[in-house]
Amino acid sequence: MRYEGPNQEYFEVVNITSENCYLIKASRNSELSMLWFDSDQNRLKIDGEEHAFKTNELLCLTEFHKVETVNIDKLRLLKFNKPFYCILDHDSEISCRGILYFGAATLPIIKPNAKELDTLETVWKMLCIEMESRDNLQLEMLQMMLKRMLILCTRIYKEQLQYDISGGEYVDSLRAFNYLVEQHFKEKHKVADYADLLHISPKSLSNLFKKIGSKTPLQYIQERRLLEARRLLKYSERSISEIAFHLGFSDLQAFSRFFKNNEGISPNDFKNSEQKEKLPT
Repeated sequence: MRYEGPNQEYFEVVNITSENCYLIKASRNSELSMLWFDSDQNRLKIDGEEHAFKTNELLCLTEFHKVETVNIDKLRLLKFNKPFYCILDHDSEISCRGILYFGAATLPIIKPNAKELDTLETVWKMLCIEMESRDNLQLEMLQMMLKRMLILCTRIYKEQLQYDISGGEYVDSLRAFNYLVEQHFKEKHKVADYADLLHISPKSLSNLFKKIGSKTPLQYIQERRLLEARRLLKYSERSISEIAFHLGFSDLQAFSRFFKNNEGISPNDFKNSEQKEKLPT
């Protein structure tokens, strides 16, 4: 079921099997998606790493994730673009600064309990009913249903992460940092760069990460650059020198050292190994 509005709004709800699993990989510009797995027989490779999913787990993906299907049995797919649900203008926790879609370096897997699952199923049924409507209220109703799904999933995921609700200002700052990294990781590589954008000191930013027992802000920046390097080496036709320049490294040697220190393998060896995997046996 698909909705396309007069102003490029796009929203789709579809049941996925092995026959139409190509829809998981087909991503439009500025598109976000949610996958709801209906069996234990679904496996995806996301950014080169294979994941197996259990029944009733949900997964949130951005347009930046590179997805390959390994084995698909049954799942539900929900896709929408920013013109449909302009998440930048919505509540911070369910926007693209929120914890479900705040950055392509994270992979939020939502695991509802029985009570939460019952509520999600109810909202999903209402959403599917509304997809059949064809009146002038359909867009608004679909946006409301999607917002409800995102709110429910955000609450569940926050419980999984054991977020301290009373420390909301810390979480807001961390979400803002994550979003800024997603925007600027190619040209800004120092913690101080992001502290300036957040109007706080580098030490205060580091302390925020310590309060929730997270990795350091520098680790997050480096992991985002590394993720992009792996994606480009695996999926693009760019040379290693072009990738190094694209990610803001001063020269090829600096990029090679960075990559090998983190991956234990040189960029050239990584690229060659990925190409060998693609060759038919």
